[in-house]
Amino acid sequence: MPRLGEYDRQAIVELLCRQHDVIARAQAFESGLGREQVRYLLRDGGPWRRLLPGVYLAHTGSPSADQRELGALLYAGPRAVLTGPASLRRFGLDVPRAGVVDVLVPTNVQKHDVHFVRVHRTSRLPRGFCVAGEARYAFVPRAVADAARELTDIGDVRAVVAGAVQRRMCSIGHLVEELDHGPKQGSALLRRALAEVADGVRSAAEGQLRALITRSGLPMPMFNPRLFVGRAFLAVPDCWWPDAGVAAEVDSRAWHLSPLGWENTLARHARMAAVGIIVLHFAPRQIYTERREVAGLIRSALAAARGRPLPEVRTRPAG
Repeated sequence: MPRLGEYDRQAIVELLCRQHDVIARAQAFESGLGREQVRYLLRDGGPWRRLLPGVYLAHTGSPSADQRELGALLYAGPRAVLTGPASLRRFGLDVPRAGVVDVLVPTNVQKHDVHFVRVHRTSRLPRGFCVAGEARYAFVPRAVADAARELTDIGDVRAVVAGAVQRRMCSIGHLVEELDHGPKQGSALLRRALAEVADGVRSAAEGQLRALITRSGLPMPMFNPRLFVGRAFLAVPDCWWPDAGVAAEVDSRAWHLSPLGWENTLARHARMAAVGIIVLHFAPRQIYTERREVAGLIRSALAAARGRPLPEVRTRPAG
C-alpha cells in the first residue's frame, strides 16, 4: 500500500474524529486516499469494514448508535435528516428498541432501504432541524409522529406520545398538527393515542388502564382531573369517579424522575384518603397481566361506595 502523506493522514484523522469513525467513500477520496488504498483498508483482516453501500466504519467492531445514525445520513445524502426513534433518542426520550434508522430525504433522492436504514421520501422535509456535530435530526413533534406511524402496538405508541408530552418536549397541539399534515397511512394508532392524551391520560400504563375500563364495561372515569376541597387544591388522581368518590392510581416509579416525585405521589394518596376518597393502587404489571382482577377491584370499590356520603370534593377536568 502506498504511504499517505502527513497532511492527508491528518485530514482523515480529523474527519473520522468528527464523524465517530464513519466515512463515506467520496470523503475518503477527497481526503487524498486512492481506490487501491481504500480497498486495502477494507481487505479481510484490515482496519476498516463496510457499514453501508459507499460508507465505511474505521474499525472492525460493532457500530454504536451514533455510528449507525451518522452512516445512515452519509448514505442518504447531504439533505437527509434523522427522524423517528433515532431522533427521539437524541432528546433523551425512551422509545421502543428499533432495529432500523429512519431518515427523511427529498422526493427526488434515489436512495432505497438497505440493511438497517429506512429511507422516507417526503415533500415535507423539515424546514428546521437540530444539529449535533455532523448529525441532523428532526424536532420532537415530527420524530414522534414518524415513529408512531411505524409502530404496530398501541402500547408502544402511547409510550412515545405520552412520554414526549409528559416531559414537555412538545404539546398535544404540535402532534395534532403533524398528524393532520402528514401521511394518513399508518396514522390510526397515533390518532387514537392523541385522543387518549387529550382526554387526560398521561402515561402508557394509564392508557392501558383506560382500555381495560372500556373493555370491562365499567363506568368511564375522568382522567387526571384537578380535585379541590373548598378552594384548596387536593390532588390530581389518574382516574376519578366523581359519583362514587373513588380514585385509581397507576403506581410506577418509572414515571417519576426522582425519589422526591415518588414521595409526592405517596403524599397525594394520603391526602385523598384523609377526606374520604377510596383510593385504588395498581402497578403497571397488574394492568397488563391481571386485567380481570383489576376490573373486579374497581367494580367492587364502585359498588361499596353506593349509599355512602360522597366526599366534599370539587372537580375540575384536566386541561
